[in-house]
Amino acid sequence: MEITSLKKYKGTTYEVELDCERKLYLHIDIIADYGLKSGMQLERDELKKMIYASNFRRAYQYALYCLDYRDYSAEDIYQKLVGTYKNEKLCLEVVKKLARAGLIDDRRYAEKIARKLVESRKYGYRRAKRELLMKGLSENVADEALEQYRDKFGENLAELLRTKHYRLLADSSDRKSIEKVKSALVRYGYGFDEINHAVRDYFENADNSEE
Repeated sequence: MEITSLKKYKGTTYEVELDCERKLYLHIDIIADYGLKSGMQLERDELKKMIYASNFRRAYQYALYCLDYRDYSAEDIYQKLVGTYKNEKLCLEVVKKLARAGLIDDRRYAEKIARKLVESRKYGYRRAKRELLMKGLSENVADEALEQYRDKFGENLAELLRTKHYRLLADSSDRKSIEKVKSALVRYGYGFDEINHAVRDYFENADNSEE
């Protein structure tokens, strides 16, 4: 195949026309890397490599654009890239390059999200882990990120009872209100045993403060 025309298209993109009447739109870096010029002959394998390099560059730049707005797990950014570029191998290579450059790091990302889920939203272990898994993080990475909060979960549970649900806990004999509180705490990701223990402690402390 022969390049019959090579001209600037817009910005840093060039239009490359082949004698088969096919047109390619390539970044100037690709033009320079392959030394492309009008009249140049291209083998089919070389053309494939060039197109792959161009698509890789586009996908990588798109990933950088996404990361400018928020962090992603490796799996999340991979799925976003595949949804746009369809080529699984290419997208996996982009993710690997991002990881090598330190632009994505699942452990760092998990620690950041875990801190928000536990310290700000007061989620229990089960809800926090589920949220981390939904962001494409592995079970091991999620567990590692949450390990440091083992003691914090109990503190958060007690705090939720004192500050968020105390109005429904005015009467220890009001079973209906207490069950509402317990159901809400289950949705927050706390287990039945820890909820029952925390509610029991709450009423014991309330009784002691009245004496």
